[in-house]
Amino acid sequence: MDLVGRFVLGSETMKKMNRREAREQAFCILFEHAMTGEKMDEILHAAAEARDFVPNSFAEAEMLGVEEHLEQIDNVISEHIRGWNIRRISKVTLALLRLAVYEILFDPTIPAGVSANEAVELAKKYGGKDDAPYVNGVLSSVIKAFPEKAGEE
Repeated sequence: MDLVGRFVLGSETMKKMNRREAREQAFCILFEHAMTGEKMDEILHAAAEARDFVPNSFAEAEMLGVEEHLEQIDNVISEHIRGWNIRRISKVTLALLRLAVYEILFDPTIPAGVSANEAVELAKKYGGKDDAPYVNGVLSSVIKAFPEKAGEE
């Protein structure tokens, strides 16, 4: 089953989705975006048609926020992936980093540490054996570069 297929949920189940599950839903769509390069609304429309997919409102806000700030997010990621080119990191890692960096830079309601921890947990679930430590290292570097976002002013 593909990543997006995991979230073929009826509207009743969607109402019960917590933020962790919604973040995972956002990650799955961002992964598809990283794989295909399609616009987010096209991916969401196709998922809705093919899978009766209804995004959680938090997940949808996260996905659209990443898309809106994608250039800035990718620039920040590129600055913190020492020794790597953003085009060479896995699409799972890229989707996770994009989501977490979006939250760190643009969503003041989510503590930076929570964003990093959630990304690491998703990397453990969906990535390879080295992805979780790599994601943790990159996000730690991002948080240090933006201490005002981590509440360390």
